[in-house]
Amino acid sequence: MLRHAVVTWIVTNLATWLSFGISCALFFQVQTTGIISYAIGGWVSPWGIEYRVDALNSFILIIVSGIGAIVATFARESVQKEISNDRIYLFYTAFLLCLTGLLGVVITGDAFNIFVFIEIASLSSYALISLGKDKRALVAAYRYLIFGTIGASFILISIGLLYAMTGTLNIIDIQARLPEVIHTSTIKVALAFFTLGVAIKCGLFPMHFWAPAVYTYAPSTVSAFLAGTTSKVFIYVLIRFLFTIFGAEFVFDEMNLDVIFLILGILAIFSGSLAAIFQDNVKRLLAYSSVAQIGYMILGISVVSVTGLTAGILHLFNHALIKTALFAGMAAIIYRLDSASLSDMKGLGKTMPWTMSAFVLAGLSLIGVPSTVGFISKWYLILAVLEQGWWLIAVAILIGSLLAVIYIWKVVEVAYFQNADDGSSKPLNQEAPLSIIIPLWLIIFTNFYFGINASLTSSAARQAAEYLLGVN
Repeated sequence: MLRHAVVTWIVTNLATWLSFGISCALFFQVQTTGIISYAIGGWVSPWGIEYRVDALNSFILIIVSGIGAIVATFARESVQKEISNDRIYLFYTAFLLCLTGLLGVVITGDAFNIFVFIEIASLSSYALISLGKDKRALVAAYRYLIFGTIGASFILISIGLLYAMTGTLNIIDIQARLPEVIHTSTIKVALAFFTLGVAIKCGLFPMHFWAPAVYTYAPSTVSAFLAGTTSKVFIYVLIRFLFTIFGAEFVFDEMNLDVIFLILGILAIFSGSLAAIFQDNVKRLLAYSSVAQIGYMILGISVVSVTGLTAGILHLFNHALIKTALFAGMAAIIYRLDSASLSDMKGLGKTMPWTMSAFVLAGLSLIGVPSTVGFISKWYLILAVLEQGWWLIAVAILIGSLLAVIYIWKVVEVAYFQNADDGSSKPLNQEAPLSIIIPLWLIIFTNFYFGINASLTSSAARQAAEYLLGVN
């Protein structure tokens, strides 16, 4: 019975929405009472494993579990369309396993268990990607496996070096013991391995070559889920290690990683945006767009200020909402067209008005139009660079947004201003099922709600930034 498609979908929804509810409860408890620490089995560090929830990861837990719940809700029709019936129960099993791994990465207070949960999430994501009917999904999954294994190995090497120098795997204990050995070559090597490993896993330019194929050929539901969660979790891991374990002073003042991040962030914004402009497959277009958006997050981190880090964390949250909405829109389009090609979307504004309206609104949020979450993120980022007197960087951010206008406009132009090649008048009842449309519009509503009333998200991001930088 548990292999029945509808039953597994119901179980998945119950699990994901319960996780989202728990994440919300943890977030508001942290806001009220402060850090939550739980030693599993009563074994305290350094012998035991600690679950630790603070201002940063309580915020990330909400977006990861929330995206998981929304994607699971609209998954039923899309999965039945794109995955063979005998594999649907395997899809939902891998989906829950991947979500478990991602949530585990965020909530654990143990460095080695971060690696363990990364592997759980990664292995299940390889399976999710390979379930697509397109044979190129297998190639994309294999390529992701190769790059992902290299990245995870680098992270494991870094954790091993940290353990060798501190004798503990607990993140807070490492933080306390590391100052005694912080200037050794071993710690510098650990930082290098860790940074490179996470850069590969999150798809930071120029180590993003696995990402376009994964987002293009994976089932639509998988693309929406991974785009909204995976890269965000690895940006979280990057922030957690750099600021909590290694420390901002060592990472940025002594090792000058802020300069490297600044350069890579700018290159990611322009290379990703320019590549997106020349894509005909809209899923690939959105994949390159994600490369650019990761650049904005890295750019925020590189500022090394409360405002800059607030911008990076806030964009992590907001971009998850934006990109999930865009890929959910593509799931609805593929459900009807069996294609993600831009040339097949001619006249779609008339035949799928609700879907295309949602896609356009999500695109406006990606660009950063006022009253959307994308505007809030870029506003904070521009404020952060202007605080440093970096006028050229502020101009680069604005130009990056203009490039986003170009590739989003490509879709709008085809859908609203071009007719189908055959010249026929398509019926106006080609919308995707309500089970896809309603969750899609729920994400759109969230994009605009937190764009108009950003007090909760911006204050949570700022509180996390102040906590990481030790600002009272």
